[in-house]
Amino acid sequence: MSRPLFVALLVVLAHGGMAGEAPLVVSGVKVVSDKVPDVSSIEAWQASVIRPGMSDAEKAKAVYDSIVAFSHFDPPAVEFAALDSANARDAIKLFNVYGSGSDATSTSALQLWRHLGFNARGWTVNKWGCVPEVEYDGGWHAFDPTMIAWFRRPDGVVASVAELAEGVQAWLAGHPGMKGDIDRIRAFLKDEGVAKGPEILRDGPTLDPRGNFTFNYFGWYTSMLLYDGSNNTPFRYEEAYDQGYRVNNQLRPGERLTLRWSNTGKHVNMDGAGGAPETLGATVGQGVLYYTPQHGDLANGRIGNGTAAWTVPLDKRFADLALRVDQVAASKGMLKATGANGVAELRRTTSYVFLGGTIAFDATMAKGGAIAVAISTDHGRAWRDLATVSADGAASVAIPSLRHYDYRLRLTMSGVGTALRGLTISDDIQHSQRALPALGEGDNTISFSTGPAEGSLSIAPCSTAANGAGASAGDLGIVLDGFQAQPEWGPWIPEAAAATVTIPVATPGDLVRLRFGANYRAGLANEAWHYEVSFDDGANWIAAGRAAGPHRQNSVFVSFDRIPAGTRRALVRLRGESRGSLLIFRLRVDADYRELHGGFAPVRVTYVWSEAGKERRDEHVAAKATDSWTIRCADKPTMGELILERADAP
Repeated sequence: MSRPLFVALLVVLAHGGMAGEAPLVVSGVKVVSDKVPDVSSIEAWQASVIRPGMSDAEKAKAVYDSIVAFSHFDPPAVEFAALDSANARDAIKLFNVYGSGSDATSTSALQLWRHLGFNARGWTVNKWGCVPEVEYDGGWHAFDPTMIAWFRRPDGVVASVAELAEGVQAWLAGHPGMKGDIDRIRAFLKDEGVAKGPEILRDGPTLDPRGNFTFNYFGWYTSMLLYDGSNNTPFRYEEAYDQGYRVNNQLRPGERLTLRWSNTGKHVNMDGAGGAPETLGATVGQGVLYYTPQHGDLANGRIGNGTAAWTVPLDKRFADLALRVDQVAASKGMLKATGANGVAELRRTTSYVFLGGTIAFDATMAKGGAIAVAISTDHGRAWRDLATVSADGAASVAIPSLRHYDYRLRLTMSGVGTALRGLTISDDIQHSQRALPALGEGDNTISFSTGPAEGSLSIAPCSTAANGAGASAGDLGIVLDGFQAQPEWGPWIPEAAAATVTIPVATPGDLVRLRFGANYRAGLANEAWHYEVSFDDGANWIAAGRAAGPHRQNSVFVSFDRIPAGTRRALVRLRGESRGSLLIFRLRVDADYRELHGGFAPVRVTYVWSEAGKERRDEHVAAKATDSWTIRCADKPTMGELILERADAP
C-alpha cells in the first residue's frame, strides 16, 4: 500500500469519516525521549523529577539538580511582560524557551520549592543578587543553582545562609586583612587550600581540587566574598517570578513546527534591549558548557532557532480556522473579497518565543483594490498597520513578532473581487535545545501524546516604564482601584485599606479553567489578596483562592475550573486587605479554553540527526493520541531537527 493511501486510511479510521472531516486543531502535541526528562509543564516536571518515597531533603535537592541541568548563567531574557522588571522569570519557561538566565535560576528554585509545598526564601549576600534557601527537617538549607554550589556542615546537613555567613565572618575575624581582598583570598587558596579555610566551606560537593565550583566562573573564593558581611549582608531579598507557562504545541492543517539543535544567531535580546547570551555560540562539553554532559545534556548547544510555518488552507476550512471572517470567502485555494471591505483575522500562537516573521501571498487586485495587513499583540484590543499591498503579484510583509507568544493578523481586502492565493505565515522562534527530546547511542524509546482539545490565552501586564515595548495594564483593559501611581519599574502598591485589580478575560472558545496568581507581599498576618472570579460582569464574585500573610515575599497561583457552560468572558479580581505592607510584584492569568474544532488527527514526527557524519532520518506517523516507538542509533548521534506536522491532507 502506498504511504499517502495508508495515511488517508488512518484518518478515516481515526475519525469515522473522510479525511476532510478531521479536526482542525490538534493540541498538546508532545514528543518525549527516554533520555531527557519531560519538563513541558510544572506538573510534567514534577512527575519526571520527584519520585515516590523521596525524603524532603531529596526533593529539595532534586529542584536544584533540575535547574542546574536545564539552565545556565547568562544575561536574562527580556520580554517586557512584568511589573518589576523586563526579565522573564518562570522555571518552566526557562527550561523550555531559553535554557539560561542569570536571575531566573535563583527564582526558579523558590518557585519550584513552593510548588512542592516547601517554605522558601531568598537572601542578598555581598555583590550577589539572591541565594535561595529552603526549609525542611526543622531547618533552612541553601542551594545556589546559579553558581552551582552548596555546602555541608560537619554533621553532613546542608548549611543555611546564616550558617555560611557566621562561619566565614568568624574565620575572617581571625585573619585580619583578608576580608574583601580577592587577591589575598586566591593566594590563600593556592598556598593553604580549602582545608585551612572556614570549616563551613570545607565540604562543598561541587568544589574541584582547585577550589572552583562546577561552573568555574565561581569558586570557594567567591563564597569568601559573598558571606563576609559587607554592605550589611545577608538580608532577605528575592526577585519576583510568575507562573503559568506550559508547552502546548498545536497543529492545524498546513502547519509545520521545526525545532532545531542549532541556531542562526538569533535570540530574544537581539534588538539590544538585553545582553547577548554567552551560550549563543557555545558547544556542549566545551567552553561555558563544558560541565553540562555530566548533567545529562545531549544537545549540541543551548540556544535553538526553530521555525513555525503555516500554509493556510484557502478552502471551506478557512472560516473555522479564522477568528473573524467578514465579506470574504475561501474556495479552491483562493481567498476573495465578496464585499467592498472584506476582513479576515487569524491568530498565531507558539509555546516558544517568536523572533519575527513574514506573511506572504500572491495578490490579484480588483480595480482600485488593496490588501492591508495589520497586527494586534494584545488579544485584538488594538491594531497596528503593517503594510498595504496594492499591486498584483507576489507580496511579502514583515511581522514584528519579536518577544511575543501570541499575535493576530488582520487582512483587510478592499474592492469586490480582490483576492489572494498561496497564503503563508512563517516565524522564527527561540527554544532551548536542552529540553528537546534528544537521542543517545543505542535504543531510544520515543513517546508521543496529545492533550485535550484546548488552547490558552495569557495576560501578563508590563510596567508603563517599558514605553510600549510590552502590554501595560491599560492596554489589556485591567482596572486598578485604590493604588498608588506605579514607579518606573516596581510593584503595585495599595494606597488604601482596600484595593482591587480587575482583569477582563475573553477567549475564542468556551472557558475550561482559569489559572492565575501573583508574586506578592503581605507583611502582616491580617493582610491578604483575595482571588475572585465573576461570570456576570462583576455582579457576583466567587472565591478562587487567597494569598495571605505574613510573607515578605511569596507566590500563590491557583486553578479554577468551576466555569459555567458556554462561558467565553470572565473577570478575574485580586482584592486586597492592606494594613500598609501589601504589594503585587508580578501577576499572570492563563485562560484555558476549548478549541471549537479540536480533536485528534494523525501527526507525522520526523527526527533528523547524523552518525559518523552521515545524515539519518526517522519518520513516524502517530495514528493515535498516545504512541511509542524505538529509534536505534548505532553510534553517538549529533542531533539535527525535530519536525512536527499533520499527516493528513494539508
